[in-house]
Amino acid sequence: MLDKFSTNAFLSFGLGFILMWLSEATEAQLNYTAKPRVVLPPNYVKEIRPPSKKGSPVIVDFSIFVVDINSINVEDMDFRVDMFIHQRWLESRLEIPDDIFEEGDDYVTLLPEVFENFWQPDPYFLNSKIAEIATLTHKFTSVTLYKNKTVRYAARMHAIIACQMEFQLYPMDIQVCPIYIESFSSNNQKVKLRWSDSGVTLNPELKLLQYNLGQPLELEESDGYMPEKVGNFSRLTVYFRFERQIGHHLIQTFAPSSLVVMLSWFSFWLGLDAIPGRVTLLVTCMLTLVTMFTGADIPPVAYVKALDLWMAGCMLSVFAALAEFVVVKVLDVQYQYQVNRIPKVLPMRISNMEKGQCATVASWEGGAVRSRKATQTPTTPGQTSLQGNGGPPKPARRQSLLSVAWTDTDTGVEKIMWREIDKVSRAVFPILFFVFVLLYWPILLMKSS
Repeated sequence: MLDKFSTNAFLSFGLGFILMWLSEATEAQLNYTAKPRVVLPPNYVKEIRPPSKKGSPVIVDFSIFVVDINSINVEDMDFRVDMFIHQRWLESRLEIPDDIFEEGDDYVTLLPEVFENFWQPDPYFLNSKIAEIATLTHKFTSVTLYKNKTVRYAARMHAIIACQMEFQLYPMDIQVCPIYIESFSSNNQKVKLRWSDSGVTLNPELKLLQYNLGQPLELEESDGYMPEKVGNFSRLTVYFRFERQIGHHLIQTFAPSSLVVMLSWFSFWLGLDAIPGRVTLLVTCMLTLVTMFTGADIPPVAYVKALDLWMAGCMLSVFAALAEFVVVKVLDVQYQYQVNRIPKVLPMRISNMEKGQCATVASWEGGAVRSRKATQTPTTPGQTSLQGNGGPPKPARRQSLLSVAWTDTDTGVEKIMWREIDKVSRAVFPILFFVFVLLYWPILLMKSS
């Protein structure tokens, strides 16, 4: 009796286990058929593009939402873009039952595994160095299927885009960096890319550190011939316009360098008795400019930039002030040599000159002071010759162009060359620098605009 009961219990347990296994298998089969086979016909081949009118390509609408732009690298000439991309096309071969849509919805979101069984366009970034889909635990992609058999693919990705930058107008340069999107394997007779109505949209909170992003963005659709792939391929282009902000360079470069140049002008008010202070001031100004421009964040390019011209103007101005000091010092040495070698004109003779009793002229000739009296020779009327104190007549000699001192005929005051050069430099140097500034900025603004 016990054996019979045990046998019946074992049979009942086994039958229940079999029924439970069949139920789970049926549910798994239903789950499997709910994936791709609910929308894909039996004869669907994902390697074949969707059918279209004879001779017309499949239209793929493309749009981009730019989340962030960062790492604009002037040395590598590239920039990084974080973005959402969206592609949309019509897949007329799908068989879509109404029961897969939720009530009130005209779309359904499919799993990425399902999308792998669909035909997919193959756009890529032509001028990208790196282009990757963002991942955390899985790739950030989604596939949406609409009742009208439109497939919408979305992905979050980042790309490092190469850009051929020009820095002739640096730091007021404007970089125009395109992103080229092109079909890789399907030529323009099979697939045509076009911008959707939204096109390229920028994050309203997007801010760049040193640039202003020009808007609206320029979009372009074209066909590009690719010799390596031997054919014409549909291409989309979006141009990003990066306008460098000048405020940082005004504060860090232009304003300090201008003040250093103005500081060098103070040396013209320091006499030659303050040689250590004058030399220290000019050399310090020169070294400050060299350090300032050496430490500046300047793109290492081989051609001349606008900032290089500013650097050259400032350093040339300070160097000219230093050269002016050397010149006046040499003239002062010559003057002191002449003063110590030749005695001064007697006060009586100067008094006679003032009274007009004898027309004498003090001039430097060949390093000596000669007092010469102008008299008329009796031979030729109107012809004069210079005769020095009853001596034999001497031919007239012109005054040296490098005279280090002379006497003002109107006031009788002695003029010293190096002092006059310092006085003239106080006005000439600022005027020349301001002329340079007035020429530099209008030309730079005109070219950058």
